[in-house]
Amino acid sequence: MKRTFFNIIASALCLSASAAVPMQNVEFHNEAVDTTTITSVLVEIQNKLPSVKAQERVEALGKMFLDRPYIAGTLDTASGEEALTINMEEFDCTTYVETILALAYTLGENRTSWRDFVYNLERMRYRNGTINGYPSRLHYASDWVVDNVHRGNLKEVTSQIADPLYQVKTIDFMTANRDKYPALKDDAAFRKMTDVERGYRNHRYPYIKSTQTSSKDVTKNLREGDVILIVTKIPGLDVQHMGIATFVDGLPHLMHASSAAGKVIIDKNPLSEYLRRNRSALGIRVLRLAE
Repeated sequence: MKRTFFNIIASALCLSASAAVPMQNVEFHNEAVDTTTITSVLVEIQNKLPSVKAQERVEALGKMFLDRPYIAGTLDTASGEEALTINMEEFDCTTYVETILALAYTLGENRTSWRDFVYNLERMRYRNGTINGYPSRLHYASDWVVDNVHRGNLKEVTSQIADPLYQVKTIDFMTANRDKYPALKDDAAFRKMTDVERGYRNHRYPYIKSTQTSSKDVTKNLREGDVILIVTKIPGLDVQHMGIATFVDGLPHLMHASSAAGKVIIDKNPLSEYLRRNRSALGIRVLRLAE
């Protein structure tokens, strides 16, 4: 069900939450279920963990959605028009991470309303925090990192975890594979995505090599609730998967929406083994929620 929110005026005392939402449309998977789930989860974690670090909230929230089904393409709308889609019942790897981060950020503001979550999800998902058509969505992880770090939503901590290597890569997978993205059939959207990709020619970013993730430095410096981006060898693409770090028997594991498992899981293999088995993975980047 689609709902439209028109020009909600912010009060002088409340500028950072739902009262300031400038959204034009929101599309829920199931409005009653989604809004109820958001509020109940926020209230439960606020009561359980009233004063913890941001990444601890991220980890706790991530675990609340274990076993939810993996479904790809949940951001596509029936109309084909870009909308802020919200689905608290099904996730892919990106929507899972974005959802958890938006929930955790909302709690960091001491807020528990689904409207506050909606505002923060838009801030995480779209360039400059504002939805403005398909190309405004932060499709590439590097674009998502640059934009959210610049606006103070996230911190990149890759170099704090271990000495990184650097990848220099032209990121243009979407326009090079236009046929895979129905929205890019529109020439205007295609041109705008080309403009976005132009900013990521020879883009340089840090990563920790897969074989290094079993080191003591990584195990010691990685934190539960850190966001893990899996850097890829695939031409034109920077990151192939993402999840959240959690620890099992003292070793980091990936909590993620897994297409192979068909649901949100804590991977049975430690992160280093998960990467070793993934031939297209180069290593990881690590992000933390900022407050």
